[in-house]
Amino acid sequence: MLAIIAALEEELSAIVAAAQAEGELRSEIVAGVTLMHATLAGQQVVLARSGVGKVAAATTATILAERVSGMILVGTAGGLGAAVNPGDVVVATELLQHDLDARPLWDRWVSPVVGTARIPVDAYLTAALAAAAVGACSRHRNELAELGVENPTIHPGLIISGDVFVATAQGSQRLRDELPDALAVEMEGAAVAQVCAAAGVPFAVARTISDRADHDATVDFTVFLRKIAAPYARDLVLGALRVLS
Repeated sequence: MLAIIAALEEELSAIVAAAQAEGELRSEIVAGVTLMHATLAGQQVVLARSGVGKVAAATTATILAERVSGMILVGTAGGLGAAVNPGDVVVATELLQHDLDARPLWDRWVSPVVGTARIPVDAYLTAALAAAAVGACSRHRNELAELGVENPTIHPGLIISGDVFVATAQGSQRLRDELPDALAVEMEGAAVAQVCAAAGVPFAVARTISDRADHDATVDFTVFLRKIAAPYARDLVLGALRVLS
C-alpha cells in the first residue's frame, strides 16, 4: 500500500476528490496527522497532508513509514534550473537539504542519519511518476496556455529542500551558485527522503513548478494551485498507480 503526501490542502484536493469518486474515505488521526484510507485507480492508498516544512513532513513520513510499503510526494516547487519554468514537472532523482550544515562534524549538507547529502529516490516508483508526468503535461496544455504558460516540460534531477521560502532573486541565485545542478526548491521533499532512507521505505517525489523562486512570479499562486497544481498532482498520482498496477 502506497502513501500519497502533499504539503498543502489545495495540492491534495483533486486527489481526495478522485478517491471520493471511487469510494468512501476512512480517516484516522495519529499524532495530530490525519491519514485518509482510500481507493485510487483501484488500489488501496493512504492520503496525508503533511503541512509545510521539514519537521511537518518528517513527522508525517515517520507515521506512515510503519504503515505503508512506499511513499509518493507531490505538490509545487520553485524552479532553479535554467530551463525549468512554470508548468514544468521536476521528477526527483535525488534530494538534498540545502539548509543543513553540521560542519565541522560532517561535511556541508550531509545528513548524519543517512550519511550522505544527496538521497537517491526509488527507481521503480520514480519511473512510474515520470511516465505519468508525460500524460499530465500533455493533458493540461490548454489550462496552462490560458495562464500564459506554454510547452510544459519534464525534468529529472536534483530537488533541494529547506525551511526557508525562497522568493527573491538573490535567494534563488545563491542556491544556484552553491548547487548548480539543483532544478527545483521546496520545503518538504528531502525530509521525507531522509525518513524513508532511514526506514528502508521506497519513495518518489514530483513537483509542479509554480514560479522561478524569485519575486517575478507571472501567475497568481492561488490560481495556479487551483487550476494547475491540484489537477497535475491528481494526474501524476493516478497515472503512476496505473503504471504500478
